[in-house]
Amino acid sequence: MSFPDLLPTLGDWIGDVRGRLVPNQPLSEISWFRVGGPAQLFFQPADEADLQFFLKNLDPSIKVTVIGLASNLLIRDGGLDGVVIRLSAKGFGAVEVLGDHRLRVGTALPDVKVATAAADAGIDGLTFYRGIPGGIGGALYMNAGCYGTETRDRMVELRGVTRTGEIITLSNADMGYRYRKSNGPRGVVFTSAVYQGMAGDSDAIKARMREITETRESSQPTKARTGGSTFKNPEGHSSWKLVDDAGCRGLTIGTAQVSEKHCNFLLNLGDASAHDIETLGETVRNRVRAKSGIELRWEIRRMGHFAPGAEVREFLDGDVFTGAV
Repeated sequence: MSFPDLLPTLGDWIGDVRGRLVPNQPLSEISWFRVGGPAQLFFQPADEADLQFFLKNLDPSIKVTVIGLASNLLIRDGGLDGVVIRLSAKGFGAVEVLGDHRLRVGTALPDVKVATAAADAGIDGLTFYRGIPGGIGGALYMNAGCYGTETRDRMVELRGVTRTGEIITLSNADMGYRYRKSNGPRGVVFTSAVYQGMAGDSDAIKARMREITETRESSQPTKARTGGSTFKNPEGHSSWKLVDDAGCRGLTIGTAQVSEKHCNFLLNLGDASAHDIETLGETVRNRVRAKSGIELRWEIRRMGHFAPGAEVREFLDGDVFTGAV
């Protein structure tokens, strides 16, 4: 499947864009699941000024979607229309150590590198990022967290570019953080963030990070094609336990599988499609609801178009999903 080429329709201003522009870029190449259709127009800006110029000049009727490292993302087989923006580490991956045990980091930086930079600087409080796959942009968007700490506990402010090309600064309160969710202004592309840590011993921090790594590798399928934690934990329950109790550990559809190692992870064992993976997720939700009466909510972000004739219905029997969720 491919989309009509957007580039010739954008106007002469596009020649002044310094970043990378690729029509019909296959997104399966960058998704951790290794599934998904193309981006109608894929854009990697050279830097914040390039991003600002692009958004300021882009026709406001053209849809814009931002993706990060695509670690907690399921891109459907029909792909994404409009412009898909992905920030590069070269343009948005800097780390700056500030005073008062603070860090300013670019949003294309992987979470683990933020934890490492903080440890190197003797800044405690960011070790939890060692246990979260993905990038800082996604962590800021979904309030990523683990081991008792969430992004909202450490983020002071973030900088971003609006859909109209305006550079803004947002406070922690502006983001309206909740469990695995934010409620900040829509359409802002986050470019950097400031984190508040505390004084710590670098060697002790690194030792805790090694413990987190060992725990993750012993209990999670860290080397598999996966999207990380699939379902949010319902209040008072663990999703993995609900999935296990419903008899879904190891369940497969095609070559999509519920992990036997940690059954809140879905895996692509080879050539699974996004349709296979999402259908497997809805099958799990259906069985958990039948067993416990609890309706699991997706933590993985799903977006894009279904391939024609390959829609997935909620709990397999409800409404067809449309658009990003």
